Amino acid sequence: MTDPIAPRATETIVLTGADLTIADVEAIARHGARAVLDEAARARMQESRDVIERLVAAGEVVYGVTTGFGDLATHYVPPADARRLQENLLMSHAAGVGTALDREIVRAMLLLRANTLALGHSGCRPAIVDALLGLLEKGVHPVVPSQGSVGASGDLAPLAHLALPLIGRGRVELAGQVVPSLVALREVGLEPLVLEAKEGLALLNGTQLMTAIGALLLADADRVTRTASVAAAMSVEALLGTDVAFAAPYQLARPHPGQIAVAAELRHLLRDSSLQTSHKGDTHKVQDPYSLRCVPQVHGAVRDALDHLRRVLDIEMNSATDNPLVFPGGGVVAEAALATGGGMVISGGNFHGEPVALALDFAKLALAELGAISERRTALLVDARLNGGLPAFLAPASGLDSGMMIYQYTAAALASENKVLVHPASADSVPTSANQEDHVSMGPIAARHGRTVLEHVERIIAIELVVAAQALDFRLALPATAGARPGAGVAEAHARIRATIAHLDTDREPGPDLAAATDIVHRGFLAGLAVATRA
Repeated sequence: MTDPIAPRATETIVLTGADLTIADVEAIARHGARAVLDEAARARMQESRDVIERLVAAGEVVYGVTTGFGDLATHYVPPADARRLQENLLMSHAAGVGTALDREIVRAMLLLRANTLALGHSGCRPAIVDALLGLLEKGVHPVVPSQGSVGASGDLAPLAHLALPLIGRGRVELAGQVVPSLVALREVGLEPLVLEAKEGLALLNGTQLMTAIGALLLADADRVTRTASVAAAMSVEALLGTDVAFAAPYQLARPHPGQIAVAAELRHLLRDSSLQTSHKGDTHKVQDPYSLRCVPQVHGAVRDALDHLRRVLDIEMNSATDNPLVFPGGGVVAEAALATGGGMVISGGNFHGEPVALALDFAKLALAELGAISERRTALLVDARLNGGLPAFLAPASGLDSGMMIYQYTAAALASENKVLVHPASADSVPTSANQEDHVSMGPIAARHGRTVLEHVERIIAIELVVAAQALDFRLALPATAGARPGAGVAEAHARIRATIAHLDTDREPGPDLAAATDIVHRGFLAGLAVATRA
């Protein structure tokens, strides 16, 4: 089988600040693709940097450049202390706690931070982006605790931990070992930076933690949703379900894009099925249970929710999300406006994570539904009263063997836990910075919970695949359907599963089989079967 997420390590992605994709993030975060700064972006960055240096030299009052931060914005800091101000900012804000983020998330954060700075609105030197990309290229990964951000004024604590190694502080992971940053920098031939005015703030303000988790979650969700179509089609065949409800004219009568797409995938997977034709006239198949009949409607709604997250992330990954922002051409606000440097610097709220937080909450709810309906199909498959004549719990010797009874328990436990995790994090807000930051998004919590929900759904779909394969083995051996063949896509999926996971002839420990099936789901080994190829 071809690995759908095979490495793209030889690829070089040019950062312009404007056209980074989810695929690019995955290529760099997971597969070692290289990133470089676009030369036009370098020139834009230098232009906005020149503005900052002029304002500092003139002693202008500009938030975060010559003032303190948050509720300390009224405290003027003289130019002589600009470097110390930036260093203090990074150190004081690195207050994260909890388990360190996975390497791939840290790599995605480094990339996204570099890309937002490349837009040229942040007022920092191009050397900052070069340094971020240097960490990526040399495999120097900052140790970033997973908790501590409320998702407004940016992901401050996580981004502070991400940025500390640039100045030789904090800790990093290098070649599997956690070491002081300065030690790692020397080992790979990188020099620590001395931050100038505004640069510390440019590194901290933004939504790169929640966006990084969201981007990788979406990359995985694209594979799991297509794999869920494969699992559903296998269950339809094993349960003698009908494909009538998936007909294109019926779907077009309610033309939600996801619903239409999923129904088309099911028709493709079930094509040329003699198993379908063998029971087309059976009166008991006028209607199937909802977990079969309504797959396009439920899976399709999940797709549409994930497409909303994609639209949000496509914008967020290519946006300026720190504060203040620099507009070298001027004229964007009145020149006389306070602390705008003559109309060239605007302090606002692009760091607020609400767009991403809401989209992530929606996505995790949708993914949980994908798991919930899959668990119901698994329950049908193992229930001898509902599975159309298959053995109880799909056990070869029911009673002596328990078969796949407990597989459904595990799926039910995961689906239930997801119901707790999908509580909307964005519904909460706790004021910070002495009520200066009095409404926050809690987007990082939505992101972390969404990642956990996705992992649960991968396992739930894996369980359905293993159980459906077992059920198909029995179905195709029964006299009434002997010699029948499932749909072409279902048959290929069944063969791929059996190449890794053997039929359950007698009770054995499920752990290795479920781990193998989860790997099949996560890596997308079956996802391509759902997509019709064109000559």
